[in-house]
Amino acid sequence: MGGEAELRVTFFPPLYLQRRIWVLDILRREQVTEIVDIGCGEGQLLAVLCQPAPSLPPPDLGILASPSDTTSTALEDLDLHPTRIAGLDISSHELASAIEDTSPAAANTAYTRWEPLEVNIWHGGLEIFNPAFVNAECIVATEVVEHLPEEILADFAPMIMGVYHPRLLLVTTPSYGFNVRFSPPGLTNIATGFPDPTKRTDRVFRHHDHKFEWTIQEFQEWCEGIAREWGYDVDTTTIGRAQEKDEWGRDEELGGASQVAVFKRLEGEAWATTRKGKSTSMKESSKSQKEHRLLKTHHYDAHVRARKRGSAEEIAKAVLDKFDEWEAAELRLEEIWFVEEIGTMCGGWFEVLIEAIEGSAKLDLQRSKGQRRGDWPVLLVGGRPGKKKATSEWAPEQPTDDLFEEVLQSEGYRSDDDPGFDWGSGLYSSDSGVDLLWDVSKDDNAWGKESAWTCDSSDDVVDWGTGRWSTLSAAWDFDSPE
Repeated sequence: MGGEAELRVTFFPPLYLQRRIWVLDILRREQVTEIVDIGCGEGQLLAVLCQPAPSLPPPDLGILASPSDTTSTALEDLDLHPTRIAGLDISSHELASAIEDTSPAAANTAYTRWEPLEVNIWHGGLEIFNPAFVNAECIVATEVVEHLPEEILADFAPMIMGVYHPRLLLVTTPSYGFNVRFSPPGLTNIATGFPDPTKRTDRVFRHHDHKFEWTIQEFQEWCEGIAREWGYDVDTTTIGRAQEKDEWGRDEELGGASQVAVFKRLEGEAWATTRKGKSTSMKESSKSQKEHRLLKTHHYDAHVRARKRGSAEEIAKAVLDKFDEWEAAELRLEEIWFVEEIGTMCGGWFEVLIEAIEGSAKLDLQRSKGQRRGDWPVLLVGGRPGKKKATSEWAPEQPTDDLFEEVLQSEGYRSDDDPGFDWGSGLYSSDSGVDLLWDVSKDDNAWGKESAWTCDSSDDVVDWGTGRWSTLSAAWDFDSPE
């Protein structure tokens, strides 16, 4: 089919960011603290997870006078608090970037780090047993399975769900059915697509290294089959709708460009025994193969005052001093929090700040049920003559949406006349505002190389081409930023 028959298909945010938002939303919902990224590539997800949360999780009983009045479980007030993360990939070349981007020197210095973090970068294949991954809280495999040869794909569920049996497993893969969206009905994009390299089908794929691309039904059947076998519940959906409306009305039928699945482990002794019995042979056969090699461990230290709060009176006085310094009558709670000495006095607990402000006769915190806590206004009781509101050094000079737009455009994306995008449907569809300013970076997919997912892989057998994106040249390979 000639290029003239290709249809324009774009995504906002870019599809790889929509997948990452989906992953981060689930990690936040489930309050995951330990993550293993299988097929981490250059470590883009890991680098995001290395960024410090702006505050600690809600404190234990005894820290606050009335915890029920200050703590919040609203999704918009939840932050990620990872304490251990790990990445695994077969390419030492890609992992060199992961090591660099997850080092403490690369972390966001705008936030104080309130919690320690350990990062481990491993080299090797997923079919090799790694005792460090057993009983991991969450394993993530984004845009990985479609690159696996048949014999390695057969090891995916036994190793990941049987041997490691994480509480959560997150998987994404392209939706083959969406590919027709790039062409008018009855035509196939063979100009920029890639015929099935295995020759098992006559399908045209999005990337030359894809061993398969599943339809929605095929992916659902695979997910449900391995979930039944290994004792998991699974929820599948699609994400990533085209911005352009399809003139043939196929959008609803096709769904999103990426398929996603959340596997949740079923608990109980019976399932634990079943997993152990069925995965024993997998673990034993792996012993004869080359072990994973730990390339690097990074340690992030918490602030020395973390979890060491001051008195409410001391904190309230520091807040009042800032009102005087900024000549303000009203400040957002978040503006106050990001004054470093105030956060330090609170020991890193946002709830301690709330308690101190509400305990002061000179300050009035205006709670709003439908608003983020950080946006709650704090008023100076009695006001300040001639002052309605002064903007502190921490207040944004433009709305968050404008700042997000500016960042995206600086990366080469435009949202002019953005018609919106569909986050998918179902229990785990993305519906919240993840901090994308941490996250506008590089492509998730480090698997788009001519390499087999085996323990024998090395840089010597990987064709890196002539440039970083040399293997991502297809006009409809939208798994990477433009």
